[in-house]
Amino acid sequence: MTDTIKTLGVMIDCSRNGVYTVETLKTMFSLLAKMGYNYVQLYTEDTYEIEGEPCFGYLRGRYSKADLKELDAAAQACGLELVPCIQTLAHLSGVTRWPQYHDCTDTGDILLAGEEKTYALIEKMFAACAECFTSRRINIGMDEAHMVGLGKYLDRHGYESRFEILLRHLNRVAEIAERYGFSPMMWSDMFFRLMSGGEYYCASGAIPQAIKDLVPKNISLIYWDYYSTDRSHYDQMFRAHRQFDNPVLFAGGAWSWSGFTPANRFSIRANEAAMRSCLENGVDDVFITCWKDDGAECSLFSSLPSLFAAAQFARGNFDGADIARKFRALTGTDMETFLAADDVDLHGGELQNPSKYLLYSDPFLGFLDRTAIGTEPETFPKIGKALSAGAASRRYGYLFRTLMALCDVLEIKATLGLRTRELYRKGDKEALSALIGEYRELERRLETFYRRFREQWDRECRENGFEMHDIRLGGLIRRVRHCRRMLADYVCGKRASLPALEEEICPYAGCADGEAVMNNDWLYISMIKPRT
Repeated sequence: MTDTIKTLGVMIDCSRNGVYTVETLKTMFSLLAKMGYNYVQLYTEDTYEIEGEPCFGYLRGRYSKADLKELDAAAQACGLELVPCIQTLAHLSGVTRWPQYHDCTDTGDILLAGEEKTYALIEKMFAACAECFTSRRINIGMDEAHMVGLGKYLDRHGYESRFEILLRHLNRVAEIAERYGFSPMMWSDMFFRLMSGGEYYCASGAIPQAIKDLVPKNISLIYWDYYSTDRSHYDQMFRAHRQFDNPVLFAGGAWSWSGFTPANRFSIRANEAAMRSCLENGVDDVFITCWKDDGAECSLFSSLPSLFAAAQFARGNFDGADIARKFRALTGTDMETFLAADDVDLHGGELQNPSKYLLYSDPFLGFLDRTAIGTEPETFPKIGKALSAGAASRRYGYLFRTLMALCDVLEIKATLGLRTRELYRKGDKEALSALIGEYRELERRLETFYRRFREQWDRECRENGFEMHDIRLGGLIRRVRHCRRMLADYVCGKRASLPALEEEICPYAGCADGEAVMNNDWLYISMIKPRT
């Protein structure tokens, strides 16, 4: 048992299209230092410069060596250690997309283990980190490499134990790290998944000593978990990790990676349970992740309540009123004002993201529309009004204005597909004619939301990456316009039918009508590709 967490950090994702500006990160460093954090991990898959590798981070807004050195100095000035956080196996789609790296690609976003060109590339990664960062701690990634050994490796060598492939690769990477004086840490999930049929959160069963002996002793294991509010769950997983003879860190989450809104209330509950378990189990190196999956749509600063609360928990303070008072003193904004951002996704304490999938749901092909059944017309206007207090904030008002504009869109868009299909199937052309006006108003509101979101992006991120949102939101506006015109043609008799509206929408994944879900894959939501 320990009284406080001694080493407390935050991991900032700079790889999911949003590459934060140097000034944004400096601002965040200052805030984190005031909260009591003492290190930051900068998660860069390929968004950093490597000598002699022009296609590494190509067109992605990567940080130059000068940028990284400036950030390292800025972190030190705040009393923070800046720790490189890279990938040395999977999550490298930004690299493996280029023909120049096909020789060291196994399959998908996974590097080819056992290939010397792979280790030459990884050595360059370490050389860049050694030059730009003062810290000699490094996160080498290696998480979620589910298909390791099943692509080009399989073609060359036949089927081999994927656990052994992982361990051989890890040993090579650990040797490289040692040459550059680094003490590496890695996400622990692959050890558990490869031993337990793909499951990570399974705390039962003894790990064979022969396997434990194969794990390099200079590797620290990161147990990551953002999903549970049950302290006993964390206790069990810490016991499972302690079977390894390696140092164990814990990584919690400040949920900001499932769309445009954070999930601060859930994050605070989950991190409270996790921190109590860490303190009880003597785990004194903890960091909080700020992932930005599928496009970095959520403002980096929207997670301030989760980050602040986690820092207080790490010091043994679990008094909610005291935490809220101190948050107000730091930010100038009430914590409840920030927490209101959660409501755009109708969280109710659960993890779901209707604000994203109902935004992008096709008006005629909305397979997720039934999750919006029962949504009252005043739902989103009421939430938008509650956000107005945050919009008055001098420092953070822009992120609230973005969400208010999203609420304006969802006032129409959330149930538009349902209402369109219902009126069409009734054959009510008069009502459909009136609905066309809502389509036109929706186009206007989408343009406003685009401008607000662009303002948010420009305040926090580099230009690279926003092209994704130009395509997404531009495509959405164009599709709404097309559907409006098809409706108009149907109403005036130019079209005999609208076949897409005649097909019955099935319940999604067995969910009851009106039951919101979590779906953060824009390509899937938009019917562009099957879910993978």
